[in-house]
Amino acid sequence: MAFIIENSTVVSFAEYTDVVQRDQRLFDSNEGLTDDVVEDALERATARILSKFSSSDWWRNYYIKRDNTSVFRTVADIPSVDVDKIKSRENDFTELCVYTALADYILPQVANFGDDTDSERAKMGYYSNRAEDLYGELIRAGDWYDFDGDDVVESTEKSPGRYTLRRYR
Repeated sequence: MAFIIENSTVVSFAEYTDVVQRDQRLFDSNEGLTDDVVEDALERATARILSKFSSSDWWRNYYIKRDNTSVFRTVADIPSVDVDKIKSRENDFTELCVYTALADYILPQVANFGDDTDSERAKMGYYSNRAEDLYGELIRAGDWYDFDGDDVVESTEKSPGRYTLRRYR
């Protein structure tokens, strides 16, 4: 459960074995889910997670409160979350990546959308809910980002946020 780094850049919060450990039966019954397919899904999930955090109200408030040197005219002036400054709760980010990849990228490839009782469709909903819950937990905790880049998340860098789950049907 370590972040995957290529050329000094984090490309994924999780690896193939993390997904296999989460749902071995999925791989037993779907030979097409190779490590290349899964790792691509994990990279896409990581990018999605970072985008979601970067566009959150929590991130905007967090960043503006700590950066006293810049002038922000619009929210577009606020930089994205720097993945290299995530210094705490790495295991939670790995789990979030696995849940997101399963719900949004892997299970839709094997689900039978013509069958309302398909187990993969049910798993998609389960993993989507787990991902949303964990994302909200990370926002509410606000204790994982090292703003000043000194490799320690100090109390002044912790900022518990509010997160209200919105379900659309």
